[in-house]
Amino acid sequence: NAVKNVICCMLQLNFQPFPTIQTERLLLRAVLKKDAAAMFGLRSNTEVLRYIGKAPMKSLSEAKKLIETILNNQFENDAIMWAIALKENPGQKIGNICYWRIDKPHFRAELGYILHPAHWNKGIMNEAIKPVIDYGFNSMKLHSIEANIDPGNSASEALLKKNGFIKEGHIRENYFFDGKFLDTVIFSRLR
Repeated sequence: NAVKNVICCMLQLNFQPFPTIQTERLLLRAVLKKDAAAMFGLRSNTEVLRYIGKAPMKSLSEAKKLIETILNNQFENDAIMWAIALKENPGQKIGNICYWRIDKPHFRAELGYILHPAHWNKGIMNEAIKPVIDYGFNSMKLHSIEANIDPGNSASEALLKKNGFIKEGHIRENYFFDGKFLDTVIFSRLR
């Protein structure tokens, strides 16, 4: 009967107050307007963007506008993004992790994440993804979480597999970026 009640209606989300998450080393907190410089640092870094399929930001005002969009989406309960910070330096955003493209009628959302290269290969994203997955299933009541990655991004593939995601498919040339058609690999995890 509980499944019937969940299936009969649409996903109901409420991201207020913002759900701050703490792990052993990390603080996953709301993205703030004062994070604009750190956001610009991430979104203008070609190493960070190598597998993302987005053009590098050219100005701080682009980062400010993105943060405004993030805050509006959270207010409307259409997406949620956590700033990843080390507990020892909570004001310094080193990455983000989010649910976006939330498909409310189908209880599904896409997981996205980026991290500054200075913090790669330290298990930080693995530490951040676990409670975010838990939040997605237990607080948001998602049935499935998907992640779309570039087929060349072996680090992201390993992270997803380590956290119970299964490869659903490889879609050929479904994404046009920088004058080329690119492939996407879709991973998902069910509740």
